[in-house]
Amino acid sequence: MSQDTAERVTIDVSDGVADVRLNRPDKLNAMDGAMFSALIAASERLAAEPSLRAVVLSGNGDGWCAGLDFSGFEAMAGASSSATETEDIGHIDDGRITHRAQQAVWGFHELPVPVLAAVHGVAFGAGIQLALGCDLRLVAPDVRMSVLEIRWGITPDMTATQILPGLVGTDVAKELMWTGREVGGEEAVRLGLATRVCTDPRAEALALARTIAGKNPHAIQAGKRLIEQATVREVAAGFARERDEISRLIGTANQVESVQAFFERRDPVYMDGPDGLAR
Repeated sequence: MSQDTAERVTIDVSDGVADVRLNRPDKLNAMDGAMFSALIAASERLAAEPSLRAVVLSGNGDGWCAGLDFSGFEAMAGASSSATETEDIGHIDDGRITHRAQQAVWGFHELPVPVLAAVHGVAFGAGIQLALGCDLRLVAPDVRMSVLEIRWGITPDMTATQILPGLVGTDVAKELMWTGREVGGEEAVRLGLATRVCTDPRAEALALARTIAGKNPHAIQAGKRLIEQATVREVAAGFARERDEISRLIGTANQVESVQAFFERRDPVYMDGPDGLAR
């Protein structure tokens, strides 16, 4: 793991509780290739910790995670994009059912211990998908959460399509994905996006994690397995469908128009039929 990647996510383990922080505060913890790699490396390291009892995932600075790094979308608005970056986050490692962007979320979801997200500021796009991959979400009252991919003319492709409906129901999941509207703390709890609202999400998440860490770890892990198995789906096929659908959208006329219209501060003009899917 490069130094740049290592600095993207910090980990401090004490008394069985891992305090994990996204560490790109100057960019509101926006995700770039190094952040994806750091999240994957962090979940792999934690999975190898034999004394791990619970994980708290939070973001340094003014927000949890603003989503994908804007520079990629700005390049797209100019009808160009970083092929290397796209190929990196879309790469499927041997033996995985996920590509790297999906694994950045799924790696935490797969941990055998409870994972608590402490969410403040913004949780947009990739950021909300990372939060959804955690077992519990403690959010600030003024948090701003959005399944924002529709702004860029794409669909979520970091496991949200498989996780979100189970939390909020299929109809609400569709509404959030189709509109990209922002949801505050209280509404997030009502919808099922969040577990509870907290004045200080990180402090309360750490306190809850320490409480969990004081219980029989085998019972805690057994409980997590049982609940996950009770709602099991064929996620491998679902993840493959995510990858297929977004690959059909990226770079098409209507998708590029979504991005260009946003940066040019105008209403988008979409084409119907196959012309909108042309590249």
